[in-house]
Amino acid sequence: MRGNDGYPTHYDLSHLYRETLLEDVLPFWARHSVDHEYGGFMTCLDRDGTVIDTDKGVWQQGRATWLFGELYNAVERRTEWLELARQGIEFIDRYCFDPSDGRMWFHVTRDGRPIRKRRYAFSESFAAIAYGELAQATGRGEYAEKAERCFRRFVDHNLNPQGVEPKFTDTRPMKAIGFPMITIVTAQQLRDSIGLEEADEWIDRSIHEIRRHFVKEELEVVMETVGPAGEIYDHFEGRTLNPGHAIEAAWFVMREGQRRGDCEWIQLGCRMLDWMWRRGWDAQYGGILYFTDLEGLPVQEYWHDMKFWWPHCEAIIATLLAWRLTGDPKYADWHAQVHDWSFRHFPDRQYGEWFGYLHRDGSLSVRLKGNLWKGPFHLPRMLLVCWQILEASQ
Repeated sequence: MRGNDGYPTHYDLSHLYRETLLEDVLPFWARHSVDHEYGGFMTCLDRDGTVIDTDKGVWQQGRATWLFGELYNAVERRTEWLELARQGIEFIDRYCFDPSDGRMWFHVTRDGRPIRKRRYAFSESFAAIAYGELAQATGRGEYAEKAERCFRRFVDHNLNPQGVEPKFTDTRPMKAIGFPMITIVTAQQLRDSIGLEEADEWIDRSIHEIRRHFVKEELEVVMETVGPAGEIYDHFEGRTLNPGHAIEAAWFVMREGQRRGDCEWIQLGCRMLDWMWRRGWDAQYGGILYFTDLEGLPVQEYWHDMKFWWPHCEAIIATLLAWRLTGDPKYADWHAQVHDWSFRHFPDRQYGEWFGYLHRDGSLSVRLKGNLWKGPFHLPRMLLVCWQILEASQ
């Protein structure tokens, strides 16, 4: 149902996001991913929820634990959500840290034996927000301490990595937008859950870093990678843009501007959205392209024109938030475009949840529902945040 302007009414959208979250997406993951024998979550699932690989991604352990804790704290104090969060945090506590250096693994077996550790410390950022939600839900100070400890490991290791080889040599050093953008949202979450004292400081620092080095006003673009001082390298990696990533960062910035009443940050986030929507929206088939090139040149990554689930989730949030903050009808139009395209192509009407990977024309690429990268995070977060935006604007 749509209003007189053809756009879904406030109630229709709010109801759709709420019901999709609570009646479709959450039941799928609660039914199929919970490991009742070893704890934690198995996210490598076939279309119908059948486990096709029992290995566990540590990112997804933190993200799933955060989700159930956030639902318990922000939506309804359901005992089953708290228990799922507890068993997730117990698996993280028991198996996901390397005792030799205190850092976290990236990939472990079903029973928690380590397989791989990555160069970067994003496992720590997702564990931090998971601990934060458990601290808020239970009032236990040890969880708050672990949340702070993981956050500090995350920022310290990314700023001053120890015991790992750098990704790039001094010939062409590069840095990515991922670290400052994840710092923003992690600090935002910990500010809400445990009252992290230095949250605002880290958010200020990260937004400044994005604005100074990644946002290129003269080119109307948000770069994915740059040199140490924001240099643009005229090479494949230097020119490659990730519209979904930049749009995700845009709504983090907008949300912080909304919280602080800072119109400049809201405008910055809107500009980031504007530029990367124009560079990422597929005018021929609809949907958000995964990679594009700064100069419109060919992109070397072979999946550049695929449609992944998560950039669409982030664009749905960003356009809805921009519309609510500015009242600009173009954001309502963009939200309708990405919402309609996503809800037409990604959902599995038979078994629930969303497929993750589509071809450019929206046809299915692979039927799996989860892997080490896709779990109960981007989609349920989108549904929850959009529901909250609409409810708060009533």
